[in-house]
Amino acid sequence: MNPPPNGEEYETRMEGYLQYREEEKILKLMRKDGFLRKKYVRACVCEKKIVTLHAFMNREFTLDIYRELLECLQAHGYALISYSDYLKKERQKASENECQKASENERQKVSAEKFVVLRHDVDKKPENSLRTAQIEHSIGAKASYYFRVPESGCYKGCSLPLPDAIRSIERLGHEIGYHYEDMALCNGNVDKAYDHFQIWLDYFRRFYPVETVCMHGAPTNQYDGRDLWKKYDYKALGIIGEPYFDTDFSKVLYLTDTGRCWDGYKVSVRDKIPQFQDEWTKKGWSWHTTAQLMDAIEKNQLPDQLMMTTHPQRWTNKRLAWWKELVMQNTKNVVKRILIKNKKDKN
Repeated sequence: MNPPPNGEEYETRMEGYLQYREEEKILKLMRKDGFLRKKYVRACVCEKKIVTLHAFMNREFTLDIYRELLECLQAHGYALISYSDYLKKERQKASENECQKASENERQKVSAEKFVVLRHDVDKKPENSLRTAQIEHSIGAKASYYFRVPESGCYKGCSLPLPDAIRSIERLGHEIGYHYEDMALCNGNVDKAYDHFQIWLDYFRRFYPVETVCMHGAPTNQYDGRDLWKKYDYKALGIIGEPYFDTDFSKVLYLTDTGRCWDGYKVSVRDKIPQFQDEWTKKGWSWHTTAQLMDAIEKNQLPDQLMMTTHPQRWTNKRLAWWKELVMQNTKNVVKRILIKNKKDKN
C-alpha cells in the first residue's frame, strides 16, 4: 500500500486535478459554442493538454492579440491606413495612370502597393475604441472610426462620453466618420432620414472634418441604410466615400470580425460583400480564428490589398467583459442565422 502524500504533495495533486477538470469543462463549452474548430478541441482533449482560460483569451479577441495581428501585418509589408487615405491613394493612382509622363514602372509600383484599410465600427463602448486607437498609434498605424448617433441608445452607460472619445481618438491621428442608420431610426422615411443624416453629420463635424461615412448593418431592422442613396447623393454633402459603394472589392479583400470570428459573413445580414464572397472562398481566403488569419499572413497567402473591419467592443483584456461578449455574440449569431434563413425562404 502506497503511503499517503504529505500535505504539500496532496495540495499540488489536487490543484492540478481540479485545474484539469475545470479546463475540460471549458473545452466542452467552447466546442459546443463553436468557439474553436472541433478538430483542435479534439486534439487538446486526446493529448490531455492543459489549456487554461488565459490561453484561450490570448488567442482570440483580446487587445494583446489585436496588437500581434497588426504587427504581423506590418512585418509582412502591409501599410495600415485609414479609409480616407485609401480613397486619396486611389485618386492619385488614377491620376498617375492617366498622366502620359508617368512611366510604366511607376504605375506598377502604385498598383502593387500592399496595404490594409483599418475600419472600426463603434457600435458600443467608445472606451474600447480608445484602447485600440492607442495600440494603433503606438505602432504608427492609422484607422477610421465610425460612430453611431447617441439617440440609438448604443452608448448608454458608457464610462467614456462620446465627445471625449472622439476627441481622444482624433488626437491620435485617426479618421472619424459617421456610422449612419438613419433609415432605421426614421422608420424607412427617406426624406426624414436624409434630414436626420445631415443633422448628425454636422454634429460629428464639430469634432472632425468628416469625409467618409459607413452604413450600420442593424441586422434586426428591416430597413437597409444604403437605400437612402437611391434618392440622395452623399457626395453632394462633401463626403468622398462610403466603403460599401466606393471600394474596389475586385482588388480589395474584405475581412470583418462580424459574428466574433473572421468568417462571420456566414451569419451576417448586411456586413458582407456577396458579389465577391464566393470567389474569395474558392481561393481559400476564409479563416475562422485570429490565429488562422495570422498563420495565413505568415505564409503570404493573403492578397496585397485588404479592408479589415473590427468592432472594438469585442476586443478586451478584461475576463468578465470578454465572456459576456462571447455569450452575447453567440446568441446574436443564432438570431442572425434565423433572419438569413427567413430571407432566403421569402426569396
